[in-house]
Amino acid sequence: MIHIETIFTVLSHFLESQILLLMVFGIAIVLKSFILVHLFFKKSKTISYYLLVTILVSAIFMDSEWIFLTIKRLLFNNIELKFYFFWARIAWASTIIFYQSFTLFLESLVQHNFKFSLRNKIFTAISSTFVTAIIAIAIYSYNFDRSTDKLMIETILQKVGAIYVSFPLFLSSLFVTLHRTRLETLPRILKKQLQLMLGFIIIPYWIFDLLQIVPYILSVDYLFLNTSYAFVNLSNIFITFAIFYCSRKMFGLRFLNWSTQVQSSVDINFMDNFKTILEQFSHVTTMQELSHITQRFFKESFGIPFNRVQLHIRASNQHHRQNITDERHPTITIVEGFMSMHPPAMCDYLKQHKILVYDEMAFSNFYESTIESKSALAFLDGIQADIFLPVFEKDTVIAYIMVDRFARLNTFYTNTEYDEMLIFTRYLGNIIHLMQNKNLDTLIKQEKELQEELYAKHQEISQYKESIRSFLRNHTHKDIGIIFYKNRRFTLGNKAAKELIKVNPNIQEGHPVSKALKRLAQQVEAYKTAQTVYIKDADGTKLVLSGVPSLEHNNVIISVYYPEVTDVIKKQIDMLKDPSEWDYLLYLESTKSGKLINQLIPGTGEMLLNFKIGLLKTSLSKKATLLDMPEQDLQQMVELLHHVSVRETLHTIDLTQPVQNYDVAINLFGINSIFNIGKKNSAPLLEKLDGVGTLFIKNIHFLDLETQEYLAEFLRYGFFRVFKSDTKITGNVRVICSTNQNLQILVQEEKFSKALFTELKHTTLSMPSLTTLPEEELNTLADGFSEQAISNQTYKNLLSLSAKDKHRLAYQRPASLQELKTKVQRILVDKSKQSDIYHELQFDPAYSVSDPELVEAARLGKKALKDQKIMTLLWNKFKNQNKIASFLGVNRSSVNRRCKKYNLIA
Repeated sequence: MIHIETIFTVLSHFLESQILLLMVFGIAIVLKSFILVHLFFKKSKTISYYLLVTILVSAIFMDSEWIFLTIKRLLFNNIELKFYFFWARIAWASTIIFYQSFTLFLESLVQHNFKFSLRNKIFTAISSTFVTAIIAIAIYSYNFDRSTDKLMIETILQKVGAIYVSFPLFLSSLFVTLHRTRLETLPRILKKQLQLMLGFIIIPYWIFDLLQIVPYILSVDYLFLNTSYAFVNLSNIFITFAIFYCSRKMFGLRFLNWSTQVQSSVDINFMDNFKTILEQFSHVTTMQELSHITQRFFKESFGIPFNRVQLHIRASNQHHRQNITDERHPTITIVEGFMSMHPPAMCDYLKQHKILVYDEMAFSNFYESTIESKSALAFLDGIQADIFLPVFEKDTVIAYIMVDRFARLNTFYTNTEYDEMLIFTRYLGNIIHLMQNKNLDTLIKQEKELQEELYAKHQEISQYKESIRSFLRNHTHKDIGIIFYKNRRFTLGNKAAKELIKVNPNIQEGHPVSKALKRLAQQVEAYKTAQTVYIKDADGTKLVLSGVPSLEHNNVIISVYYPEVTDVIKKQIDMLKDPSEWDYLLYLESTKSGKLINQLIPGTGEMLLNFKIGLLKTSLSKKATLLDMPEQDLQQMVELLHHVSVRETLHTIDLTQPVQNYDVAINLFGINSIFNIGKKNSAPLLEKLDGVGTLFIKNIHFLDLETQEYLAEFLRYGFFRVFKSDTKITGNVRVICSTNQNLQILVQEEKFSKALFTELKHTTLSMPSLTTLPEEELNTLADGFSEQAISNQTYKNLLSLSAKDKHRLAYQRPASLQELKTKVQRILVDKSKQSDIYHELQFDPAYSVSDPELVEAARLGKKALKDQKIMTLLWNKFKNQNKIASFLGVNRSSVNRRCKKYNLIA
């Protein structure tokens, strides 16, 4: 309790301090002087301006009285009183002038053309009488001693004057001002200014003044002096702060129409927010999306609800009209009529102002009314809009944005927000013009196609470089071996021949190289023409055998060498459907991608060759691919495309029946948060696979139509929309689909999306059916699988497929490559058992492995446990120790120890 009393005592002494009084009134004078100087630079000189100047000058005189009184008491107590009383009387006169000017100023604010009424004239005359009398007393009594009669007359005059300005003059003017404010439709900006002035300055000032004057009016002592400064200090601190606060606010609110727009500070975060809008603009494909982007921009930037903003796009001469709003809506009729029926002056007015804001125009029209401003204001009244924002393209209004009336009740639109709106409309106008005249959908699609073509060309160049390097790598093998064939015997003509074939064809007659040499020599002898065949040496490297008949009878000269570029092309170029694709022949024989394809399809022939070229071209592209082939061959084909595309993650969606819900769509594209309340939002699959993944959708015809449309949009433009939303996300995912249905028929029956079919039909990869494949090509396939199955070169000669085996395969045609591989392996197993070499025979462990990345691991077997890189690959593929153990043919404990050692598991 003692502490509280102490605090109040200290506070009381502080407020009673004359030093504080001097500081408070000094600051008040400085502030009013600053405002006064600021007013001198204003161009508009209206009656309100002169009244405001009079108010400030009078207030400075009134405050100066307290300054003189305080200085006298603090520093110059012995100074003559006559100067102080003279200045005090002038201050009293200034009070009358202050109130008279203030009342006139208030009334001038609420009248368009202010004129003195009879009441104003009467009050002005009375005020002038009081001022004249007080000034006369001040001048008359300056050089005379004060007498009791004079003091009594002066006191009565001051008391009557105080009652006059505080009640009849002020209250009558305040009543008239408030009455006119209610009766007349004043601009909202002006009403806001009046609220600030009345609530923070005028009424508080009158109340504080009244509280100081009332004791003087009621006192019987004509020498009454107010010796308590606490209330004076408090009241003037409040009033000074209120003047400072309100002056800043009102000058920002276009006080007396001295600025053209409501002012505000620059929003430094605008560009950060606008980046999102620019990103959305880059993905726009329809006019409807522009409406959503516009509403979102106004919501996030200006706090305007979505349903209070409308975008209307006007007619285009080049394209059919696309409207965001209903053409029959009366608002649209009013706008179009206004745009077409007004004279050029109105159009120039619109171009000059660029944006019509109701509150701004109503305020400007209140002070400076013109024909154009009246028409524009009536137009905004007609469409009940706060803002009409035209979108220009080369001086032509191609669209406009309307914000409903009172969409933002308590805040005015500022000059900074106008600039932000105009920046938005600049970009919006460009997008609309582009969409109307240049078909933005086509441009986006063309851009994606160009990116895909660029990627494919880059891949082709890489293949070409790799192919050239492979031939340059063999530059040391330029020696040509010479072999002579005469009387059914071969004679090696030089050392190079022995090094290249590495077998004795006269002794090792069953060796594939010996058989090829003998078959070539016999053909040359029989036809007397040059013949060429291709074989592989013991290391699997291709060799060219070229035989020509010698001039000597029954003598054949055979040359042996590693193939050149021309040899590779010349061998199969005649089988190409399109001879211009000869470079792909080169890639098939000399690049890693080509070798993987040849390993997957080890046969030759026209149909197989053209399919392999199509497969290679598809693998070098990143376009969406539709696979039309037996189901057993799908996985290995997908894994090949995924591997050649250098993607990290392969995700498969296996559809076994028609989709009846939206689970697949939500998994692929995500879901609008509105429909996912209370659930954890997970990233869409297409976003997870962006740049690193391949998506394989098996049986694409089972996908529901709506999801097909979403997928078609993604394939066409390179971005997808979140399901049930307009949010767009870019994505770079390799999409592979498969089907066993005729999609063309399904499209005609409206059971499959036409848009998705259009995207997939250009990159459909159809494998030749083995049931209709020429028998010769089927035999080459069987021979190729036979060579792949046996890892031991010795047994390859013994277990090669016979003509009978091949005939049986041709008679019982397999439906797929996988089935053919299985049948070939079964034949080889049966042969090995008949020859009692099954237990000695080593089949290639990678024979049944379709994933190119797992081939090396399969061949290493348990040795792969020692390789950390391979074990990491296996863990990323299987994510299961039992599967890894089964794949490598080892026990699980060994896999577990290695996984822990390599930190693959905790």
